[in-house]
Amino acid sequence: MSLAPSERAPASGTATATATGTPAGRGTPRRTDRARPGRRRLLTRESVPYLLIMPAVLGFAIFKAYPIAASFWISLTTGNGDARQFTGLANYRRLLDDPLFWTALKNTALILVVQVPLMLGLALLVALGLNSTKVWLRPLWRLGVFVPSLTGLVAAGVMFSVILNRDAGLLNWVLSLFGVDRVNWLGSTFWARVGVVLVITWHYTGYNAVMYLAGLQGIPKELYEAAMVDGAGPIRRFVSITLPQLRPILLLTVVLSTIGTLQLFDEPYVLTGGGPDNATLTVTMYLYNNGFKYFDFGYASALAYALALIVSVLGILQVRLMGERR
Repeated sequence: MSLAPSERAPASGTATATATGTPAGRGTPRRTDRARPGRRRLLTRESVPYLLIMPAVLGFAIFKAYPIAASFWISLTTGNGDARQFTGLANYRRLLDDPLFWTALKNTALILVVQVPLMLGLALLVALGLNSTKVWLRPLWRLGVFVPSLTGLVAAGVMFSVILNRDAGLLNWVLSLFGVDRVNWLGSTFWARVGVVLVITWHYTGYNAVMYLAGLQGIPKELYEAAMVDGAGPIRRFVSITLPQLRPILLLTVVLSTIGTLQLFDEPYVLTGGGPDNATLTVTMYLYNNGFKYFDFGYASALAYALALIVSVLGILQVRLMGERR
């Protein structure tokens, strides 16, 4: 009976090549290639980008995603350590009935409504001045405007606590030169809020002014020249050219300033500690007190998620109202 071609015995040279993975008659056989396909599958042109971003993904998962998920779980519990008990939405219901939370939220909203428009308006005016060719030594002025934003938050708070001191502060001394009585900047509920607004405005106006200045320098000069040929005055050019061209940067600064103000902590904590009579207590400061003074981490986590929800809603509304219209 004749055998099928596959059942026939191979020639001696062919058998050697099959066993070693090396073509017959080519000298010393190389190391087996069975491991190489695996290496090629791991290090391919398509896989290298994923390997490069893997450290960032792992860092985000360990230091961001996990704490966020753990914080949400803690917000649904009460107690400490192993004695923690699941209570569902009890911390969120407690938050709605907590008058001190609403006081902190009202203080934060008041500072937001007053300080953000004031700061961004001043920043825009400063940027327009720094962009003018009629100003001498513009690089020096730009550096001076930006320097306050380089100051540490705690350092700025300590510095202004000295400047706003009622008895020996610099500001009251300057006011006394004009016959103005001493102001209890940090001891009055009204003036303490004014002091917090003053510190934040001083610290961040230059930062926003530099962003506006970069936007102003990107506006084509041909637009202004064409408007001047048509007889448009300075105000008309500002309203019809400058503001529309700056809209993306305006949106960015409004959103960033809103988020920063809602997370306000360092300046009022150093200046007033939330007083007097909780007049400068912010949501973030109240969160800190519950978490690290009273060790009520469940309630503090619920406060954090409530603050994140408020920031998200305001951010979406601002983007919808000021975003590009298609």
